[in-house]
Amino acid sequence: MIEKKKVEVLAPAGSYESMTAAFAAGADAVYIGGSRFGARAFADNLDEDRMCQAIDYAHLHGRQIYMTVNTLFKEQEIGELYDYLRPYYERGLDAVIVQDLGAMVFIREHFPGLAIHASTQMTITGAYGAAKLKELGASRVVTARELSLEELRQIHEQVNVEIESFVHGALCYCYSGQCLMSSVIGGRSGNRGRCAQPCRLPYEVRRDGKKLNTKDEKYVLSLKDLCTLDLLPDILEAGVYSLKIEGRMKSPRYTAGVVSMYRKYVDQYLKYGRKGYRVSPGDRKMLLELFDRGGFTEGYYQEHNGRDMVAYKEKPAFREGNQELFDYLDRMYVDHLLQEPVRGTASLEPGKAAKLTLECLSVPREDGKPVSVTVSGQIVQEALNQPMARDKVAKQLQKTGNTPFAFDELNVQLTGNVFLPVQALNELRRNGLEALETRILSGKRRSLDAEVERQQERRQEGQQRQMRDNQEEEAPESAPLRFIASLEEQNQLPPALEHQDVDEIYLDADGFPFSCWKETAAACHQAGKQCLLMMPHIFRTEAIRYFESCREEFLQAGFDGVVVRNLEEVEWLKQLQPISADHSSGAADSLPMPMVFDGSLYTWNHLSNQVMLDAGAFRITMPAELNSRELKAKGCAGQELMVYGALPMMVSAQCIRKTTEGCSRRREVLYLKDRTGKQMPVKNHCTFCYNTIYNASPVALLGQEELVKSLKPGAIRLQFTTESPREVARCLDAFAAGFLHGCRAEMPCGEFTRGHIKRGVE
Repeated sequence: MIEKKKVEVLAPAGSYESMTAAFAAGADAVYIGGSRFGARAFADNLDEDRMCQAIDYAHLHGRQIYMTVNTLFKEQEIGELYDYLRPYYERGLDAVIVQDLGAMVFIREHFPGLAIHASTQMTITGAYGAAKLKELGASRVVTARELSLEELRQIHEQVNVEIESFVHGALCYCYSGQCLMSSVIGGRSGNRGRCAQPCRLPYEVRRDGKKLNTKDEKYVLSLKDLCTLDLLPDILEAGVYSLKIEGRMKSPRYTAGVVSMYRKYVDQYLKYGRKGYRVSPGDRKMLLELFDRGGFTEGYYQEHNGRDMVAYKEKPAFREGNQELFDYLDRMYVDHLLQEPVRGTASLEPGKAAKLTLECLSVPREDGKPVSVTVSGQIVQEALNQPMARDKVAKQLQKTGNTPFAFDELNVQLTGNVFLPVQALNELRRNGLEALETRILSGKRRSLDAEVERQQERRQEGQQRQMRDNQEEEAPESAPLRFIASLEEQNQLPPALEHQDVDEIYLDADGFPFSCWKETAAACHQAGKQCLLMMPHIFRTEAIRYFESCREEFLQAGFDGVVVRNLEEVEWLKQLQPISADHSSGAADSLPMPMVFDGSLYTWNHLSNQVMLDAGAFRITMPAELNSRELKAKGCAGQELMVYGALPMMVSAQCIRKTTEGCSRRREVLYLKDRTGKQMPVKNHCTFCYNTIYNASPVALLGQEELVKSLKPGAIRLQFTTESPREVARCLDAFAAGFLHGCRAEMPCGEFTRGHIKRGVE
């Protein structure tokens, strides 16, 4: 049995009204956005005054407020974070939800005592990543939605950190934080809270020009909504502390209805245990009447992916609502005045000041004792004619109106024949309730001392110097620009080996099985090139088992380094035993081989840059969504920049092949054709069981040599995904000519894009 204090029902609040409805329906906490830096830029987010009011409201009712600061921060924005967060911190904000690692270390340093929750946008899929985030200051990890019950249990058993997991609401097709589709197609980045939801659009699935899905199943990326009422005992017993409901873009009525259901069933489980846990079909029906995108799914808790999770059809633009249900929710929660029970004692005696003592029963102090206040009023008079009756005094004092309190018990003590004007009784009550409110809120307030403020001033000065240094930094003259070919298919290897300008070759771990690692690394070395293994985009149970099974082959292959794509891999690699090899590239002594951090480990500012370097990065790949000015401001001298390649627009636990035809356990490339006729390659990485949807047109920066060189990267990468050997050879020739030899070269591909190098994202 789980203790009640170890379970939290966490509700979305896209507006102040949604917050009050959520608390009225039984939420323990809400997550809500301020005016900036939240991953729902189009919600009715709160300005500073309203957010401070919301924090007070939550604390007066014994609840908590978590503010979303879960976008990636550009260099100039990191310096604005202090002034933005300070009023909320001082008001008593309970926690911030953060995606950017630079923002995380900044908050930890400048706002002591403020809890940091690692956003699901960080794509934490296991204990390795959770442990790293705890080390960096996170008190809670919001796990990827795709995790199984067993994976959650392992995090709980291996890492002493709170676990928050989604239990209801919309599911993204992609691992959160690993989606660039909206950004690449329309410039609206999910990493900036502006996702245009391209996964809710229709697509044709094609192989060799043949359509695989029917006209009634075009919405192959649109998942059903999550509903886990039947799984709550399993989720709680796996170690999840906070049950997170999605829906900051939905109405207060929706929020209240969903919260009330999860409150009901959490309480049922806490009271009766697993044996007494039963979900009413009527309650499931009620949730569907609130929102229905083709039925519900229990998500990934018990299966890795599946056809039954997909909606296939567009959500109807209009359907008849259950007005009786809506009226009930409005009456019970949306329009409900939430008041906390208080116990009071009023003392009236002629010749003495009237006294009122109040205790709040539901919002205790940190030591568990009730918050208590005593106030004095006017001098009580001797009644000349008819003395005041006890019930009349009680009736007047109990008129708490729209305050946050209501009397649960009031003891009126009258000594002698007393008289006090009604106005004086009202004033006594008003002063008492205001004092109680002040006492409750004062226990939550914080202040930043002068030393912290001086540190921030020094930090801002240092950041300005850092930005200037980043913009002026020169790459070492002794380190010429390195030319890198990243390969996903074995038939792409020969042209890379034969090309005299290629310095390093990256081998995709799915496309190049461990049986060929040693031979391939030796071939690279014989051709005078370094060979690095590119780890999978997602590192979960399947990947861990795979690499544990071929640990010796991995260590003995002779790789010159690894390309890591997530925090899980960084921490897993650190636990490998070092091998005796001479790596002139300067790897940390504690690591078996140097690590290049891929662009999926986001570094949008110099602070996140430093986090990655401290974590063991030998070289950092620049993020795809920053423009050249932003890259220069945050610093990319000596680092790596992709100048050619199809961007991975979505990385998903779902499988297009399995959705349309069933699982074949065989790598292949399908195509998604959108409404404009563009066809995006989809590759199923069966070794590690995830899909990648690539952009239809590759990024190609040929012709932008001067712009790229002004950033002073130490390495440029050509990333080959579905290209033929001939296309690989042509690209290598053209980009080597343009970037290494100063020659003009024709673009070796047809349609292409410049990506975000000039436009960036909002």
